Amino acid sequence: MTFPQNTPSIDQLINLPAGEIAQLPVELLAALQREIDAAAKQMKAVTARFSTALEVRYAARAAEARRACGKDTGTVRIVDGDFTVVADLPKRVEWDQAKLAVMVERIRAAGEDPAEYVEISFKVPERAYVAWPEAIRQGFEPARTVKTGTLKIDLLPQEDRA
Repeated sequence: MTFPQNTPSIDQLINLPAGEIAQLPVELLAALQREIDAAAKQMKAVTARFSTALEVRYAARAAEARRACGKDTGTVRIVDGDFTVVADLPKRVEWDQAKLAVMVERIRAAGEDPAEYVEISFKVPERAYVAWPEAIRQGFEPARTVKTGTLKIDLLPQEDRA
């Protein structure tokens, strides 16, 4: 389907009020949605390629700068011509939950309060919760808060309905 010449481009959408966009014909909204999705995929690929290029250019120098500072992670600054390159390698620590549980029990057995050393949290998988008998769910209900995520709407042609 072709659209009028005054059809907004995805570059123009950023400046249009949401109410005005909402009034566009559904066929045009669907076409714009496809165009936006394609542009987002392209931008994601370009961003990944560019990030890789920056890593190729600066990763070794950043690693050397970190070693010179005596650290494995964190932020270092490198001068490249008239620019300062800020290279940040964040630290991501993961803890083995089963081993932590053993340590918590050892601390508790020694008469200490584990909360002084570790943060303890409880989680209930939603699938398990809805499968529980009603009597058990009622006991947990006061501790449960339900929030919603962001609404996502896709426009699909009739033949694509699932």
